[in-house]
Amino acid sequence: MSKPVSKQLVVCINNDGYPASLEKRKIYVLLRDAAAEKRGLLRVIDESGDDYLYPKTFFRTIALP
Repeated sequence: MSKPVSKQLVVCINNDGYPASLEKRKIYVLLRDAAAEKRGLLRVIDESGDDYLYPKTFFRTIALP
């Protein structure tokens, strides 16, 4: 059996270089990827509906009730 993927929410605060893929102030689903995080990247489901790696500095984690 595979482990369930841990999901978290992040808000985009910067989309420099990725205006078609990310919208500022929009909430995205973050998929935990330890290898990517060690390199300063986050795996996010973007506007295409697929998950891609983006700089960690582009996002802030949020918690919704």
